[in-house]
Amino acid sequence: MVRRRSRTRDWGPPVCPGGGSGWRSSNSGGLGRREAPERMPLNMAAAAAPPAGGGGCCPAGPGGGGSVPVLFCFSVFARPSTVPHGAGYELLIQKFLSLYGDQLDMHRKFVVQLFAEEWSQYIDLPKGFVVSERCKVRLVPLQIQITTLGNLTPSSTVFFCCDMQERFRPAIKYFGDIISVGQRLVQGARILGIPVIVTEQYPKGLGSTVQEIDLTGVKLVLPKTKFSMVLPEVEAALADIPGVRSVVLFGVETHVCIQQTALELVGRGVEVHIVADATSSRSMMDRMFALERLARTGIIVTTSEAILLQLVADKDHPKFKEIQNIIKASAPESGLLSKV
Repeated sequence: MVRRRSRTRDWGPPVCPGGGSGWRSSNSGGLGRREAPERMPLNMAAAAAPPAGGGGCCPAGPGGGGSVPVLFCFSVFARPSTVPHGAGYELLIQKFLSLYGDQLDMHRKFVVQLFAEEWSQYIDLPKGFVVSERCKVRLVPLQIQITTLGNLTPSSTVFFCCDMQERFRPAIKYFGDIISVGQRLVQGARILGIPVIVTEQYPKGLGSTVQEIDLTGVKLVLPKTKFSMVLPEVEAALADIPGVRSVVLFGVETHVCIQQTALELVGRGVEVHIVADATSSRSMMDRMFALERLARTGIIVTTSEAILLQLVADKDHPKFKEIQNIIKASAPESGLLSKV
């Protein structure tokens, strides 16, 4: 069934380098992981491992409004700023990104720590932490490099079909080819029991998903105006799927909705696979530059056949024959070979 959802304190001693316990890497986590205490932050693969107990100078609890001064420390830097009273992990991460974003490596793991006066040192950010009074936090990079291997399994994968709508037909380069490959992917997902989430950009003006793509059994069809597919409803749907680690992403346009969705998912710790032969733009220049940029960020740019065969992994897989029938005829190259 398709569901459519139209006391002032000192700041403490200077920040010092240090470790702290890590969390899971970006390629092993995901929005739907039940064990993850906090969401992954934007534009970096961060690792915050809050202990079960509380502690620190800003315990969770109710309070009034207004702004609270916080000292944000990273490496040898310490920059004072403010956050709203009651701000939690997400807002702290956003503030770290606004202050130090150009210095953060998204391929590193990080731990967020709070200076606790009762211990006279930093501790890992307590679970359920919110800012209620002046305090000091720091972001510590761990000495572990993250390697994205790109392994896919049906149980940890979700397909995202982005804005494959009728009004785009005359404008998108090789749209017919993109539709054909998109239908292969949706059909393969149905065979393998992989959830599919579909969005439609402003369907009132741009129409619904093209009829060639059979949406029977997809998890969610959602209208949107935001370019990225990462909407509250999508996040809620992912949270209902245990163990999500990877998203296979396809649709239009490559340099707008696909790119913004991919970057936002990676920032939340999800491994993203973009299907090059199932995504396009109004211009080949925008399409190819977007794919190149995304590949440089560690996003996996691949093909529909590679995706489907990686998901079955073995000719003895009970669904191999059905998948083989889908890919028996080679997928159209949709202008990609002329740009290689």
